[in-house]
Amino acid sequence: MKIFIALAFLGILASLGSALVFLMRDKGQTNRTVNALTLRVGLSIALLAFIWFSYWMGWIEPRAY
Repeated sequence: MKIFIALAFLGILASLGSALVFLMRDKGQTNRTVNALTLRVGLSIALLAFIWFSYWMGWIEPRAY
């Protein structure tokens, strides 16, 4: 579970980084920045939904310190 969440988080960061690169290179001429940011938002929502679902199913539990 930790590996899946870490990979999803890395995917979110990679999408954010690619959006920055597209923003600097294209200077607003294409929609690649918008598409990369849309992908980032979609991945973030999917990760949050998966974490909620995993908690509901009992696959993950909160840790008490």
